[in-house]
Amino acid sequence: MQYGLTGLFVASLASAASLVQVTNFGANPSNIQMYIAAPANLPANPAIIVAMHPCGGSAQQYYNENKFGRQLADELGFIAIYPGTTKDFNCWDAATSASLTHNGGSDSQGIVNMVRYALDKYGADPARVFLTGSSSGAIMTNVLAGAYPDVFAAGAVFSGMPYGCLAGSPGSSPISADPACANGQKVKTGAEWATQVKAAYPGYSGKYPRMQLWHGTADFVIQYQDLVEEVKQWSTVHGVAFARNVTNSPQSGYTQMVYGDGTQVVAYSGAGVGHYVPTNEQVVLDWFGITGGGSGGSPGGPTSTTTPPRPTTSSPLPIRALLLAAQLKLAMDSKSIIWL
Repeated sequence: MQYGLTGLFVASLASAASLVQVTNFGANPSNIQMYIAAPANLPANPAIIVAMHPCGGSAQQYYNENKFGRQLADELGFIAIYPGTTKDFNCWDAATSASLTHNGGSDSQGIVNMVRYALDKYGADPARVFLTGSSSGAIMTNVLAGAYPDVFAAGAVFSGMPYGCLAGSPGSSPISADPACANGQKVKTGAEWATQVKAAYPGYSGKYPRMQLWHGTADFVIQYQDLVEEVKQWSTVHGVAFARNVTNSPQSGYTQMVYGDGTQVVAYSGAGVGHYVPTNEQVVLDWFGITGGGSGGSPGGPTSTTTPPRPTTSSPLPIRALLLAAQLKLAMDSKSIIWL
């Protein structure tokens, strides 16, 4: 089922599922927050979408920034969970072995317990649990996809980095983290990246989440090379190879990169787009199978077999770090929204 954004988004805010905090959702090793938007008239066996905010953000900010919980949950009958963290400049833990390991603890285990709470309370469908996020939330999407493949069916990543890229880093924020990954200096083979994913859950032999990956070519906060590394990682995990590009898909200036038959891994490269890649809810919901065919929708535009050009410019680290520090301080002081 396809839908038009204009027609779908006219639902009044009065009828939208409100964001409600839950404090008793189970074990919470790192004391993170759970907020949920659950429509009053849920269908039987509803899907769940976990949506994770960027550094400097919050659950409430991300709820207002995208339309998953604020409008679309009511229209399409699913549950939206918005986790929140206040540590390390409000960045998710993507560095510790606890968070990177199945049932290891920290943020990842807390978020999974939020999902288990919703599955139990609302009778949700365990086969239709999805996750998405921007920047730090995108990084956490990859962490959860690697450490808890038994929980999540698919993910949509906006400006992220591969699972395990920050492993062992002193922190996960632009101020505390080892900058090598954000600078695109962690370059590995697909097999090396896949080995890291498999080590997150030793002995697991089931399926891994289908992954949709978005990045801007002009992103100098998390370099475009990180998209290249993400694609290596997840295409290897799923055993699919690059098949084709589809230009101007899903919109002008974006290139869809299809791997295999396009049902397990797809990527979207935004030409000239910076660190903030707007969430395309329709394409994400199609990918999740809540709308559309569950494989990213129908690509448009001409097809080519060459990969899109990589950016050749970069922002010097000292200047970038100073700018990020100033942005973070401003955000913490003024509660403004930033995308890091």
